Amino acid sequence: MPVTVVRFNLVDPDATPASLSARYKAAVEMAAYADDRGITTVQTEEHHGVANNWLPSPFAFAGAVFGATRRLAVTVSAIIGPLHDPLRLAEDIAVLDLLSGGRLVTVAGIGYRPEEYALFDVDWKRRGRLQDELLETVLKAWTGEEFEYRGRTVRVTPRPYSEPHPLLLVGGSSKAAARRAARLGLPFFPSAHLPGLESYYKELLVEYGTEGWTMMPAAETPLLHVAEDPDRAWAEYGEHFLHEARTYASWQSGDIRSAVKSAATTVGELRAEGVYRIVTPDECVAQGLASYVLHPLSGGMPVDEGWRSLHLFCENVLPRLKDLEG
Repeated sequence: MPVTVVRFNLVDPDATPASLSARYKAAVEMAAYADDRGITTVQTEEHHGVANNWLPSPFAFAGAVFGATRRLAVTVSAIIGPLHDPLRLAEDIAVLDLLSGGRLVTVAGIGYRPEEYALFDVDWKRRGRLQDELLETVLKAWTGEEFEYRGRTVRVTPRPYSEPHPLLLVGGSSKAAARRAARLGLPFFPSAHLPGLESYYKELLVEYGTEGWTMMPAAETPLLHVAEDPDRAWAEYGEHFLHEARTYASWQSGDIRSAVKSAATTVGELRAEGVYRIVTPDECVAQGLASYVLHPLSGGMPVDEGWRSLHLFCENVLPRLKDLEG
């Protein structure tokens, strides 16, 4: 059975506080509906100070999702590690791990937007060292034992639900990220399909004498929207996908490698490119993907249209994917 994911970043460039509140509530309701139908994962993420209202607080959102669901995992992919206080992050993840019974997955990256570091007055040039400190600290904190932190003795409680600790992966597309993961014996989550980097990580596991594994994005992981009439949906809603694609493109320099990377400047180019796909239920089944990632509220997508896509997937696609597996 493929992994099935519903992604939310709650972007809405034209939002009012009232409309954004409605979007947040709809996302939680969608997560509950998806959980009831057997979707495996809700994915969310973190960005700060973005004009289009990109979600800045993924753990608060994850808590709301956990309160409305019973089975699905929430993957935060990714947090920008150096922007977090290590002790407070350890506490927040421990509480969510307890609340959810171990359903939280956290990917820790270092980000790629200096503006976000400036917002929190964090030194961009120290991001690697800060990330090392963050990862080392949360692993010690989750033991529940006393340890030395910045020259003082501290202890973090409560201990998490998961043993030996909540699922924490190191994200990134650099050798430094792979080294960081291998040294600490943490799983590695490359930000794109990078087999060479996976091999490097495995070599380092042997060198450090640690154990780990890679959660590698597929070579092709399109963002999906399901519609009865894709031509009409592209005409009416394509601008929402283009808004998100152009936002990502504006952030990514040449050395940033991401599973979601578009060069499109028009809706037509975006459709031809295939990073974002609007497909019928039949076409969705025929994709034959290892992971089906639904993005029902992409780029300020109207909530009603998001619901239509999610309903079509859960009622017309998901049962057929299960039948294929059987």
